[in-house]
Amino acid sequence: MEATPTLYTERLILRPLELADADAIQQQFPHWEVVRYLNALVPWPYPADGALMYLRHNALPAVARGEEWHWSIRLKSAPGQLIGNISLMNEQDNNRGFWLGPKWQGSGLMSEASAAVTEYWFTVLGRTVLRVPKATPNIASRRLSERTGMRLVGTDEGRFVGGVFPKETWEITREEWLARR
Repeated sequence: MEATPTLYTERLILRPLELADADAIQQQFPHWEVVRYLNALVPWPYPADGALMYLRHNALPAVARGEEWHWSIRLKSAPGQLIGNISLMNEQDNNRGFWLGPKWQGSGLMSEASAAVTEYWFTVLGRTVLRVPKATPNIASRRLSERTGMRLVGTDEGRFVGGVFPKETWEITREEWLARR
């Protein structure tokens, strides 16, 4: 597999994550409204070197192994500023994750980013199904899944930064995704 490509949407540049992004992630990421519904593996309070350690020991090695694909999210109008991240993972029932800085939430940017990486998942990586877990109280994430044609396929309980919550797993198949394009 070739290196993770830069992806473009109407308003966004999705650039492959790199170690140089650590400081920008460290500034945007450790906010309660960003992390509360993320997996409990995310340390909280977030350490001062959390982004650097995550990139160095988790994300970039997984990319090198061909198991994950990570992008920084940047506005075309301000390409020098990282505003979030979006990732694809080759894990059972956990194939896409994302976060967006509070200032940019609620403006449809994550819908654009999600569409671009989902397209990559199905058309470039050739995967047959995309599954996404989420904390049930994360209404914005659920609405994004509904808008993009995903369907609820399972419920459970999960540990998140904000505590133990009901968890939902959402899914869309390659055929369903292609039919919606």
